[in-house]
Formats: sequence, structure tokens, C-alpha cells
Amino acid sequence: MTVADLFAMPFMQRALIAAVVTGLAAPVVGTYLVQRRMALMGDGLGHVAVTGVALGLLTHTSPTWTAVIVAIAGALLVEVIRERANAGGDVALALLFYGGLAGGVFLTGLAGESAASLQSYLFGSITTIGIADVLATIILAVVVLVVGLGLAPQLFTVAQDQEFAAVAGLRVRFYNLLVAVLAAVTVTVAMRTVGLLLVSALMVVPVATSQQVTNSFRATLYGAMGLGLLASAGGLGISAVASFRVTVAPGPTIVLVALAFFLITWPLGAWMRRRRRLQEPFADLAAAEHTRVDEHAHEHGEDCGHLAVEHGDHVDYVHNGHRHAVHRVEGGHHYDEH
Repeated sequence: MTVADLFAMPFMQRALIAAVVTGLAAPVVGTYLVQRRMALMGDGLGHVAVTGVALGLLTHTSPTWTAVIVAIAGALLVEVIRERANAGGDVALALLFYGGLAGGVFLTGLAGESAASLQSYLFGSITTIGIADVLATIILAVVVLVVGLGLAPQLFTVAQDQEFAAVAGLRVRFYNLLVAVLAAVTVTVAMRTVGLLLVSALMVVPVATSQQVTNSFRATLYGAMGLGLLASAGGLGISAVASFRVTVAPGPTIVLVALAFFLITWPLGAWMRRRRRLQEPFADLAAAEHTRVDEHAHEHGEDCGHLAVEHGDHVDYVHNGHRHAVHRVEGGHHYDEH
């Protein structure tokens, strides 16, 4: 059997569809969570969703939809705790971590199931996803994409500066709750793809990777969506190819591919940030006096290899932590240092 034959099978086609929509939707909400410095909220809601899955097993209903309901309830609860109680957001998330996971294991026992029944939900089982689950994943992902992209200006403003958003007339509480609900829905979207314990990685890592090479919110958002799509589809493909020799779980593979993208782009991002810093004028450059240097160890010019920055009516060359401007006069030249 070849890889093409494998992906021609219905179960792999369903898995690919689920991977694509999950990879697109998860980073959308992750972008707002990272902006609010609540990157770990996905983990907390993932643990709460365990209780929802167990409730589905107990009531013999769809674990996906019960997980959606319980995760949304948990998301609303953590926002209320953050806003009204003395406990900070980190304490509220800790409550979700422990209570959600413990409640899920407890209800699973009441349902007559073992903890192993939660395995496919904790770490994902995308290759066993059924048609009903694929449809549920698509519907929930579309909701996340439409709301997350359609209300991007408002959600970004609230995530960036809540006081400014309130002055601008935005309903800060409503948009905070909306982001929390979107995060809960995203957790259940990715539940069968990467699993509840790894869902936060697919929400956050593509965003962190995109931030390395972008300098605007919109570019970060769409870059994260593209990286999430590549990580999900690529991780599934790598897992499928590796399955001819060994058993490789798709969920962890998707997360590892996303992390690999980050490791690849991090040096590039560090270089780009350093280059931008060098190009930025010094804060007091306009008021700074020039220091005349008659001799300089390096001759600056178009081919000298140092960064050239336009400054008024002349060009500065960045060298050894200083900016040197060539000042040519009759009979020779000297350098003005900033």
C-alpha cells in the first residue's frame, strides 16, 4: 500500500478534513489569548472538557456536544472569577485544571468505564473520527472562524487595552466572555485532532511562531492560521507515512511539527528584530551633537557591508554600536559620530 492509497481511504479523508479545519480555527482564538497573556487558558478548558466527555459517556449522548456545553460553562465561570473575585486569572485556571480533570475521571467511573476510555479524547484519535464528529468539528470551526475574523477589530482592541476599549464604547465584558466561549468551542474542535491535553499547543505555538516574523496583529493572525494548517496537515501526513513502519500518534506529531516550525523561525525572528532595532533612530538623535573623528579604522561606503540608515540629508552607517556619517570636505573627509 502506498501513501496515496492510504489517503484514498475514507477514514484518512475524514481525518484530513478535521485536521485542516482545526489547524485554521485553533490559532484564531489563540491569537487573542496570547494577546491577553492567557496562553494557558486552553489547557484549563481542556481539563474542564474532560468532565464534559465523561458526562457524555455517563448519559450515553455525544461526548463532543456535552464537552462543548461543559467547556463553555467553565469558560464563563473563569471569566466571572477573574472579574469579580479576589483570585487572579491564574488561580481561576488552576481551579479549572484540577476540578475538571478530577470530575472527568470520577464521572467516567460512575459510567462504568475505565480511565482508558478517555484516552482518545486526552491525546486525540483523528484517524478514528466518524462522519458525525467530522460534521460537528466543521460546524464548530466555522463558528470560530466567522466570529474570530468578523469581530477581529473589536476583539483585538479589548485584548490589547481594556481601558481604551471601554472609553471607545466597546462592551468589554461581552467581548471578554465571547473570547472565553470561543476558546471553549475551539478546545472541543481540536479534541479529536490533538487531544484535550495538547489542544493549547495548537492554539498558541503557531501564534508564537508567526510573531517571530511579523510586526502587526493582522499579519500575525493570518500567519498563525497558515502555520496551524501546515502543522495539522503535515503532522497527519508524517504520521501516516511513519505508520508503515511504526505506530505514530497523529496528535502529538501535529504538535511536534508546530514546535519544529517555531524552532526554525526563532533565529530568523531574532535576526529581524535586531535589524529593526538597528534601523530605529536613537531617541535623542535629533538633538545629539556630532563628534568629529578624523581617523576611522573602517572606510564606509556602498559596498562596506554595514547597515546604512537614511538620516536627514545624509546616510549613517551602523558600526560597533555607533552611527557614523561620512562628511566629505575639500582635501579629504572625516566622520561625524552620533
